[in-house]
Amino acid sequence: MGRRTVTVHHVRAVLAGARGSGLDTVPLLQEAQIPPLLLGDDRARVTPAQFARLFRALYRATQDEFLGLSTVPSRPGTFAMMCRSSLGCRDLGAAMERSATFYGLFPGGPELALEVEGGQAWFMVRNEFARDEERFLTECVLAIWHRLSSWLIGRRIPLAHASFAYPAPPHAEEYELLFDCPVRFGEARTGAAVAFDAHWLTAPLVRDEAALDAMLRRAPFDLLSRPTYGTTVAEQVRRTLTQALRGSPRLPELGEVAARLAVSPATLRRRLQQEGTSFQQLKDHVRRDAAIAGLAESREPIAELAARLGFSEDTAFHRAFRRWTGTTPGAYRIASGG
Repeated sequence: MGRRTVTVHHVRAVLAGARGSGLDTVPLLQEAQIPPLLLGDDRARVTPAQFARLFRALYRATQDEFLGLSTVPSRPGTFAMMCRSSLGCRDLGAAMERSATFYGLFPGGPELALEVEGGQAWFMVRNEFARDEERFLTECVLAIWHRLSSWLIGRRIPLAHASFAYPAPPHAEEYELLFDCPVRFGEARTGAAVAFDAHWLTAPLVRDEAALDAMLRRAPFDLLSRPTYGTTVAEQVRRTLTQALRGSPRLPELGEVAARLAVSPATLRRRLQQEGTSFQQLKDHVRRDAAIAGLAESREPIAELAARLGFSEDTAFHRAFRRWTGTTPGAYRIASGG
């Protein structure tokens, strides 16, 4: 419980390649235990476990590491070979240059590049994509690269910002969750890029072949999954609320959480506002994600789940769940096989 749920926009995007290849996506959704009807509601969300199952089902069905989202497929094993070719580099900068060169050998794939100016570095995908599914692939490439680079040096690389040439989509708020940094749309730079302090390029690689083999058994979805670093105030609040929900149906109030974080309520409220969120919004999201996970992944009675999440009446839980997802708890559970 407590892991962030995934917007239906990403579910639609990851399915686009299979649909474009003529594959029947309904069995893939059923294998992932995602109700097909959810795809029609922009408010819908799925659990990370559901999305992971869909990702793996698509990988098997398409036999393409790009899941059919690019004009040219990437054969299984390409990503692993890129990782192996980069493992012996002297530092992260050399590994990034080698990975960009590696993918440059395959026409039609992502055009990767590393640029350094002053004290800042940009890792970018230079392709100009018009279709939503191609943009989604670009975003996945950048997110996976960031997690892989952090894994290679054994330390998280803080991103200064992520920028995209295309306009902000309806689900723009999801991007800061994915990249854990400010996000800009309509930028002049071609394609998409993430920026970070250039000093990270000199960091030595600390992984060996055995560690790489273990990582590749879980890749690429584990790299795409957003890890919780606890570096923002919002993440610290969310973690506090999630931990509290495990032991009690009553979520702590803002003053209680502020005391646990050793700040005043006013300071906590101001810092959350600076990060583009609020205490009430975080409470709502923690309950939403726990409710979706409880319905999809357990057989806990709905009335007991509602009580565990702090709802005094079933009707209040039903109203909240419909507001979150566009459907009722019962319909969601039946459709997802929970």
